[in-house]
Amino acid sequence: MLVEDFDYDLPPELIAQEPLETRDASRLLVLEKESGAVCHSMFARLGRELRRDDLLVLNDTKVLPARLFGIGENGGRIELLLLKQKGLYTWQCLARPAKRARPGTRLYFDLPELTATVAAAGEEGLRLVDFCYKGEFFPLLERLGRMPLPPYIKKELKDQSRYQVIYAREPGSAAAPTAGLHFTQRLLTELKEEYGIETVRLTLHVGLGTFRPVKAERVEEHTMHSEYYRMDEATAAAINAARSAGRRVIAVGTTSVRTLESIADGQGRVRAEEGFTSAYIYPGYRFKIIDGMITNFHLPKSTLIMLVSALAGRENVLNAYRMAIEERYRFFSFGDAMLII
Repeated sequence: MLVEDFDYDLPPELIAQEPLETRDASRLLVLEKESGAVCHSMFARLGRELRRDDLLVLNDTKVLPARLFGIGENGGRIELLLLKQKGLYTWQCLARPAKRARPGTRLYFDLPELTATVAAAGEEGLRLVDFCYKGEFFPLLERLGRMPLPPYIKKELKDQSRYQVIYAREPGSAAAPTAGLHFTQRLLTELKEEYGIETVRLTLHVGLGTFRPVKAERVEEHTMHSEYYRMDEATAAAINAARSAGRRVIAVGTTSVRTLESIADGQGRVRAEEGFTSAYIYPGYRFKIIDGMITNFHLPKSTLIMLVSALAGRENVLNAYRMAIEERYRFFSFGDAMLII
């Protein structure tokens, strides 16, 4: 299977550069995965598009303001994107420009309480960085860091909280689980009280894979980076109860899909667990746990559009994308949403 098979042409003006004023004002394309039928709705009307006893699984990861801008001892500016904590003071980072961040390079920031030293160099700009600070690290990061917006977003984000789901509670992500950005507290309350739709939460911290394009020619040759996940007893019990009762499990976002499918056994049951997943889902994969998903519109030739195609079929997905382009939907992180059922 060729990566090129998951390409499509997107007019640049359809790449959403900022969030809508109201989160749930996004449009919602509903794709029937078996027939490929498409209809158009609004995210605020999500309850009408779901069944009364559906179970929604949300990812409650919290995005760190993980972009730090420092000055090397030679005077050059270096950007660090914090990806994964490797020790008490050490982080795996993506450095730009990497050539300035050689092992031994000291970095200075706008806060005198924080300095860093590049400890080791890896492939494609990866660096291990040792931080030295006074006080606690995360409060310093909140003061100094910026949200790690994707490179296709050129406009400055005025309200940093808009790149955070409203139910975020577990810090550690390098990117937002963007399918969840559409939810408001009003909508979550409405889903529960008016439609009887249950929601549960798990955690997957989005990491390096989000920032890496697929460079292989064939889909099967790509390797996913691992990401940390955790599911607690209450969430596992709710999912297993829903499955036993014949209710649908709807994952909110590709991150929730990957977590659920990593934990599920051959009988379609899950257990409380934490660990790392490098699950790579593309057409031909047989889903063990999910019946549908809420997602955004994804980049061409990305692992995310491959995952969506595994659930709904490549032709169905690409046809839905063509219709979304014709209808002038907004694409990518701050764009509109799709419900696949």
